[in-house]
Amino acid sequence: MYNYIFFTNVLRILDELHMTKQELSERSGVSISFLSDLTTGKGNPSLKVMEAIAKALDVPLPLLLESTDMDKAALDALAGGKAPSSLPPGFERVSVILPEHRAFIVKKWGEQAVKKIQKES
Repeated sequence: MYNYIFFTNVLRILDELHMTKQELSERSGVSISFLSDLTTGKGNPSLKVMEAIAKALDVPLPLLLESTDMDKAALDALAGGKAPSSLPPGFERVSVILPEHRAFIVKKWGEQAVKKIQKES
């Protein structure tokens, strides 16, 4: 899960900074091929690699590991096609801010969805 959040945040920040993967590679010391794998959801970065990327982007590492609020179309576009998903078809991960009583209900829905996914796996 953290890979998905990490790479979507890296893609978002690259876009905001108008920085290419090549520039990120040069600044971070991480190979362009690994960055490509990473930003398509195929790479599995070590903590050392994540720290190097965060430093090259001039952002704190925790920022890159927080949930993303990008919509699926934006993620697909930034990933250069279809962004990989850890969820089966018909399910979507969302991040919202809600009052406590509504958050309680949504958390219950989330628990039910997780049980359904686990049962189908």
